[in-house]
Amino acid sequence: MSKIRIQIPEKAKYIIETITAAGHEAYAVGGCVRDCILGREPQDWDITTSARPEQVKALFSHTVDTGLQHGTVTVLIDREGFEVTTYRIDGKYEDSRHPREVIFTPSLEEDLRRRDLTINAMAYNDRAGLVDIYGGMKDIEDKIIRCVGNPAERFGEDALRILRAIRFSAQLGYEIEKETLEAIRKLAPTLRNISAERIQTELVKLIVSPHPEYLRLAYDTGVTKVFLPEFDRAMETCQNHTHHCYGVGEHILHGMEQIEPDRVLRLAMLFHDIGKPVTLTVDEKGITHFYGHAKVSADMTRDILRRLKFDNDTINKVCRLVLYHDYGNNVDPDLRIVRRMVNKIGEDAFPDLFQVKRADILAQSDFMRREKLARLEKWQQLYREVMEKGQCVSLKTLAVTGSDLIEAGMKPGKELGDVLRQLLELVLEEPQRNTREYLLEQAAKRL
Repeated sequence: MSKIRIQIPEKAKYIIETITAAGHEAYAVGGCVRDCILGREPQDWDITTSARPEQVKALFSHTVDTGLQHGTVTVLIDREGFEVTTYRIDGKYEDSRHPREVIFTPSLEEDLRRRDLTINAMAYNDRAGLVDIYGGMKDIEDKIIRCVGNPAERFGEDALRILRAIRFSAQLGYEIEKETLEAIRKLAPTLRNISAERIQTELVKLIVSPHPEYLRLAYDTGVTKVFLPEFDRAMETCQNHTHHCYGVGEHILHGMEQIEPDRVLRLAMLFHDIGKPVTLTVDEKGITHFYGHAKVSADMTRDILRRLKFDNDTINKVCRLVLYHDYGNNVDPDLRIVRRMVNKIGEDAFPDLFQVKRADILAQSDFMRREKLARLEKWQQLYREVMEKGQCVSLKTLAVTGSDLIEAGMKPGKELGDVLRQLLELVLEEPQRNTREYLLEQAAKRL
C-alpha cells in the first residue's frame, strides 16, 4: 500500500465507500488524484468503479444518466454531481476522437491503460492507497509529460491528446518525453479531425498557463500549422528595427509572458501583431516596416476567433485591444485625447489597453524603453484624472438622454441619434458643458 495519503472530500468518499460496501471496487481517478499530489485544488472528483452503471444507480437515490453508453452515471449528493464511470476498454477509434464502442472490464489496470498521460492514469482510495501502475508519480518527480504505453497509439485514438500534452506541459512547466514528442510531431496533422470548440478550449488553457511561451512547442511540432497557420507565418517573419530584438512570433510569445494570465489579455497579445507578415515592407536600408498592421491584425483576429468558435463578447473585446494597441504612441498625452480614446475604444476595454501596451513595450528591445514606459504612465495618470473627475466619455454618462430630447419635441429616429452624438462631441471637447440645461439648449438649435 502506497504511503501517499489524499484527502478525499466527504461526498466523494461516501460514494466510494458505498460502492465498496456493496462488494465492488471504487477509486478517485485521473485529474483529481494528479492535482492532489501536486498540491492543487481539484476542480472535479471523478470516480472509477468495477460496478456496472445499473449497479451504481441501484446504490444511490439521485442519479443522472449522463453517458450510459460509455459507462458513466452522475451521482448527486446534496445537488453536487460526481461522475462515476465503470472500468472500461475503448474499442476502435474511427474519427481520431471517439471510440466506436466501449467494453466494460473488471480490471482497474485495463481501465487506466486507456488513459492519455501517466500523470492522469493514477487512482486512489483510502483502503488501497495510490494505484500507480504506469509511473505517474515518477514522471511528476522528474517533471515529465509521457503517454501511457505507446504514444502513437494514444494520439491515434484521440488527436486532441496531442494538444492536451502540450497544454499540460505549459501548465506544469514539464518537459515532454522524447517518444511522446516524436509522436506529436508525426501525428499533428490528425488534429484536423478535432472540432474548433475543442481546439479553442485547449488553446485557451495553454495561453493562460504559467508558460504561454510553450506555444512555441506547438509551432515546432507542426501543431499550430493545423489550426493557427497565421502564427506560423509570424514565427517565420523577422523584424530588423531598433525597436525590436525578436522576430514577430517571438515578440508575441514574450508579450504573452509579460501580461497577467487573463483569457482576453493573453488572446490580445497573441494576436496584436498577427497581421505583421501581411504588411511587411523593407526599405532601402534593410529596415522592416509594418504600416497599417494594427487594422490588418484586428481583421485577421476576428476571422481567427470566429473560426475557433469564440463567443461574440470575447471577439469584440480582443479585436478592439488589437486594433488600438498602438493608439496614442505618436501623440502627446492630453486629457481631451484620453476622453476621445475611451469613447472610441470603450469603457470596458480601455483599462486593459494599458496592460497590452505595457506588455508590448516589455517584449521589445531596450531602445527608448524608459521613455515609452514613462509616456504610458502619463496616459494612465490622465485616464485616472478623467475618471476621478467623472468626465463624460460616452452617451451613457451624457447629461441628457434620448427621452429628454423626445420630451423637448424631437421625434424618435436616426436624427435623434445624430443629435445625441453631436452633443457628446461637444462634451468630449469641453467636459464642463455636460449639463442638462446647456445640452438641451444646444439640442434645440438642431431641431
